[in-house]
Amino acid sequence: MSYTETDPEQLGWMKGFPPLSERTIALHDGSLRNFPELRWTWSNMRQLVPTVNVWRGAGLASALPHVERDIGGSAFVAMDGRSMTFAQMLDETYTDGVVVLHKGRLIYERYFGALKPHKPHVAMSVTKSFTGTLAGILVSEGRIDTLAPVVEYVPELKRSAFGDARVEEVMDMTTSLVYTENYTDETSGVWELRRASGTAPIESDYVGSTNIFDFLCAQGKQGEHGRAFAYKSVNTEVLAWICRRASGLTLAELLSDRIWRKIGAEEDAYYHVDRVGTESSGAGLSTALRDLARFGETMRNHGRFNGRQIVPAAVVEDIERGGDTNKFKCAGYTMLPGASYRNQWWVSNNAHRAYLARGIHGQGIYVDPTAQMVIVRYASHPVAVNSANDPVTLPAYMALSKQLMADG
Repeated sequence: MSYTETDPEQLGWMKGFPPLSERTIALHDGSLRNFPELRWTWSNMRQLVPTVNVWRGAGLASALPHVERDIGGSAFVAMDGRSMTFAQMLDETYTDGVVVLHKGRLIYERYFGALKPHKPHVAMSVTKSFTGTLAGILVSEGRIDTLAPVVEYVPELKRSAFGDARVEEVMDMTTSLVYTENYTDETSGVWELRRASGTAPIESDYVGSTNIFDFLCAQGKQGEHGRAFAYKSVNTEVLAWICRRASGLTLAELLSDRIWRKIGAEEDAYYHVDRVGTESSGAGLSTALRDLARFGETMRNHGRFNGRQIVPAAVVEDIERGGDTNKFKCAGYTMLPGASYRNQWWVSNNAHRAYLARGIHGQGIYVDPTAQMVIVRYASHPVAVNSANDPVTLPAYMALSKQLMADG
């Protein structure tokens, strides 16, 4: 079904009092993850699962100077050779909303489907990059030692796969685990994590973990840590547990205290939580799009935004340098040649030194330091993996960055 045919407003999901049975979306039957239902779900997670607030603080929202530019016609060539425009890319990738900043000015902002400027949309694995940045801040404060064993902070993991892992191996996802991340296989590790985190229904005969902490303690090891990058969300949940222990705060409190209040967010964010109130640190954050842009701009400015240094510059510079490209190469991401992974961020190592936060179904932050450009995009693509988006989004972003640089 096409982008237009699956518009959630036109299809009438969750409309009425009560909604029609054939237009109702729920957790218990798994329909929240079905397509086209998810085009409504991703902008309304709070109506379906338990959540905890990330307070924006009592101050005014920070300024985002607005200088509108019509970049919808920006032309590029997709990886399959097709000539396209930026606006066509948005349609093809089932975009729910996009904001483009150039030199700190908001030049382009569009919303579609169920998303509105004030509404939080689930960030999926963009959440990981927030967790990694928070961990980096705690490292800079001397609260976390990246070379320390994980069990120094979380002794409960001693008998798990993480019993002999170091913090830096969790941060860069170079642990070796039995866990699998296959979004189309409901027996895979990521689906078990979804059941534990409360975002997938639990069958009557289910005998696995029903909260995140128990799930982490049950993880098995496969091979030697530190040898290769393997994208596995369970690492982020361990990193978040370390952050909670090191800071003495919940993840929602930590994000509010160290980042959200300081950037002058317009809206509260929220995490979805498991059955004991634990935030999903790998995929559970929902934010308004402009606030995601504020965070992206903070990173582009080496941690400085809203008149203050929010993230230590050294934390951002460490991410920009990237990780071990040889370890990353083992994972086989052919659309990201020469890339690496560092502290829960994807580092392209392309000509513009762009780095990214990425989430399934098309969520993303794209920071281009060379072009002084930040693109944030929320989407509801029917295919989970980024390989469905990358062939058009990555060339579109690079072409736009070159156009902005040329135009000045």
